[in-house]
Amino acid sequence: MSSTSDAQIISLFHARDQKALSETQQKYGGLCHCIAKNILGSREDAEECLNAALYKLWESIPPAKPKNLAAYLSVTVRNLACNRRAAAKAAKRGGGELDVALSELENVLASPERPDAVLDTMALSDAINRFLGNLESETRVMFVLRYWGDLTIKEIADKCGVGQSKVKMTLLRTRNDLKAFLEEEGLR
Repeated sequence: MSSTSDAQIISLFHARDQKALSETQQKYGGLCHCIAKNILGSREDAEECLNAALYKLWESIPPAKPKNLAAYLSVTVRNLACNRRAAAKAAKRGGGELDVALSELENVLASPERPDAVLDTMALSDAINRFLGNLESETRVMFVLRYWGDLTIKEIADKCGVGQSKVKMTLLRTRNDLKAFLEEEGLR
């Protein structure tokens, strides 16, 4: 992993130094590649997504000054991968893992009487961020890796150094807690 800090990398972007791209790829390329590959199912497509994300980063910094470079880049990669997947209408290319992960959240995010509740993205996003902010670190990491990073249960267990059963139970409890939280917030 790169020893260059995020602040140093962002300074390189602001100075228009191309070293910023290589440092970013060295530091976060593996994470971004994993996210894109889990969505797209193809190493080559994931590599193209990573390259496109680095290009977008180069175009957006400056003026953007991300507080968390990993999150900023990960969001970019995920959005590019999802857009690419949707454009290709290749739902089965990723082994269906994204569909499985999203189906787990289906009953949490919207009620049958109000399927349009999910469309209130700003309120929902704010509520989910507050919910995640109150979780223990390990629980938050597992939840984000599953539903945002699109990792499998096994991949999460390996990254967190725990058993798959702990990951499954943690995710189940967290989904139930999220459901209750969203009901309290009037978003479900």
